Amino acid sequence: MSEHHASIRFTHSAGSFADKSFSRDHQVLFNGGQQFLGSSAPAFSGNPDAVDPEDAFTASLASCHMLTFLAVAAVKGFAVASYADDAVGTLDKNAEGRMSMVRVVLRPRVVFEGTQPTPEELNALHERAHKGCFIANSVKTEVSVEPQVD
Repeated sequence: MSEHHASIRFTHSAGSFADKSFSRDHQVLFNGGQQFLGSSAPAFSGNPDAVDPEDAFTASLASCHMLTFLAVAAVKGFAVASYADDAVGTLDKNAEGRMSMVRVVLRPRVVFEGTQPTPEELNALHERAHKGCFIANSVKTEVSVEPQVD
């Protein structure tokens, strides 16, 4: 078991709560000293220059899949030279009619050094990574992996 921490800090800095024009900007801080500016999505009166929770959620799934993929590839004897993913998360109403991240599509492009996996081996690597991804195993969101080939 392990614990993971994030801190959120909001201070009212601009706008009015009465007319809902208040700033949604806040700091997101992590134990290692990393931080970023968070806000709601622009469609929900947020700052377009900040990271919204839906983007962070999508990034979390993409990052987890990549890290699991790298571990699985190493175990199978494949060396990854580069990995890129242009993931897309969809916010919509779920089956209960509530707003939810209903789907995240991962589109990883992997370049290998040395021995190249066959298409079947590549699909198996992604399938194993998806099944092993801690974050994907923790959410109700539909997560699909669509490997991209250049």
